[in-house]
Amino acid sequence: MNPKKLLDYFDVAPKQSLGQNFLADPGALAHIVDIAEVGPDDVVLEIGAGTGALTRHLAGAAKRVIAVEVDSRLIPILQEQIASFPNVVLVEADILEVNAGELMQTLAGTETFQVVANLPYYITAAILRRLLENPPRPTRLTLTVQREVAERLAAQPGDMSLLAVSVQFYGRVRVAHRIKAGAFWPTPGVDSAVVRIDTYTDGPPVPVDDERQFFRVVRAGFGQKRKQIKNALAGGLGLEARAVVEALERAGVAPSRRAETLSLAEWTALTAALREHL
Repeated sequence: MNPKKLLDYFDVAPKQSLGQNFLADPGALAHIVDIAEVGPDDVVLEIGAGTGALTRHLAGAAKRVIAVEVDSRLIPILQEQIASFPNVVLVEADILEVNAGELMQTLAGTETFQVVANLPYYITAAILRRLLENPPRPTRLTLTVQREVAERLAAQPGDMSLLAVSVQFYGRVRVAHRIKAGAFWPTPGVDSAVVRIDTYTDGPPVPVDDERQFFRVVRAGFGQKRKQIKNALAGGLGLEARAVVEALERAGVAPSRRAETLSLAEWTALTAALREHL
């Protein structure tokens, strides 16, 4: 299962453009499955099956695994590696071009599933948006990402980002495990971490009447880095400064604050205060 030996045997070189760093540490692979709490009744969507190392671990624990891989060069490797696992369905596809819920319904007969993935930096945010903004959402996501990305996802007010707000709106985030760069091949330049996101079954943790308006306000707030929130919102929403300041005061948010300091509850209050202008 050594990824270098497998790739050499099939005469395949890792593509930097796809962010291909294959996790080779058996202990780390097993720990990811433990963190995801994969059980015999679970259906798992694996994104980026790679050379099948994690796929095999998932197959040994789950009822069914739908393994998606975009790189056609890796399909023969995966077919060989999963040959003894009848509960694995291999799909050659770009996850950003398919509806995950429809895929799971078609191939696994259910819209209740969890996601396990080793995600390259350049596509992490896009995949999270795709999975979280389009129901049915996974019950949980266990993702191996760059350590810096993991810390951004789990950030607290004072260090928030648009990505953090967007993910924490849909689920509870925690950094569950750290993985040294040496556990991957080729070895990346940074360490990674395993993030677990448990999605909310009864809606977001804050009362939001209109998600579209909520995210319009949040995007405007983060649209101009290092600007005070009053200026970022006025510019991003095309509003007069006075109207924005009045809304901020009604929401209990000081106009001089910056977007990274606001909590989800404050974004909710601010959206409600700005409703008449949206």
